[in-house]
Amino acid sequence: MSLDAQILGALRAASGGVSGAELAAQFRVTRAAVWSRIQELRILGYGIEASPHLGYRLVASPDVLHADDLKLRLGRTRVVGREIRVFQETTSTNDVMEKIARDGVAEGIVVFAEKQTRGRGRLGRRWHSPRGLGLYGSVLFRPEVPPMSVTRLTIAAAVSMARAIELVTGLRPEIKWPNDLLLGGRKVAGILTEMNAEMDRVRYAIVGLGVDVNHTSEDFPPELRQLATSLRVEGRRLVSRGDLALALLRELDRDYARAMSNRFEELADEWEARCTTIGQQVAIQMGARQLRGRAESLDTDGALLLRTEHGHLERVVGGDVTLEK
Repeated sequence: MSLDAQILGALRAASGGVSGAELAAQFRVTRAAVWSRIQELRILGYGIEASPHLGYRLVASPDVLHADDLKLRLGRTRVVGREIRVFQETTSTNDVMEKIARDGVAEGIVVFAEKQTRGRGRLGRRWHSPRGLGLYGSVLFRPEVPPMSVTRLTIAAAVSMARAIELVTGLRPEIKWPNDLLLGGRKVAGILTEMNAEMDRVRYAIVGLGVDVNHTSEDFPPELRQLATSLRVEGRRLVSRGDLALALLRELDRDYARAMSNRFEELADEWEARCTTIGQQVAIQMGARQLRGRAESLDTDGALLLRTEHGHLERVVGGDVTLEK
């Protein structure tokens, strides 16, 4: 843990202020070292007041993702967030995590990026990822389940993301199967689950998470302005990306445990309660094949059960969904 993160933690814990001498004694450094780090934190945008009587006091935090600070604020979790890394810019956080996964790193590590140059969604679609506006991240999992059960991770991530957004903003996103979150009928968040597996076991799975947080309408490319929205647009206020990241990691940590246990059914029930697809007549495009029917429910592995127009019950893992009137 860096000295900067330790100082921020102490400032958050002491709302009335803490002296430089106390900080120096607590972290076994000189008062000059404390003053130097305070100056650096101010340069990063942290509002830190200094008073001869009260000492240092944290009065404002910038909307930046600071790995050590996030880890300190997150506290103890079962799996998710055991390590957090933040990149100022990368192609895609899933690309970064793929390299990390191949090195044999334990599950639960999280990667965030302030900007993605080649962020992507399902089917290779581009995810618009401008600097400092959205929450772009990936989480590594090594679940001991057969490959067909990895769909549970997407279900868990969707529920976790919806609940985290509701906790932080008060907005209640709807889930569109298989991996989109909507507000007012427009996409506000998406999930991209990728895995490396053998016939009977999963080597690792990467869950990519993207949320449009503080975008204005003008921040979206013209072709997306009628399709996408942000938490800022819908809630009419700025949202702390750090607070949202922490809420998401805590919820995902809890839901990962549920997804990989005999509690998946209760997770699926929550997913269905938020899903706009269940109970609807839909058309699902899967490459060159198209299915039509009624979306009935999830199966025990998280796949969609579709009652086709011919009366057959089909298990569907992925595809593009269109609601039919």
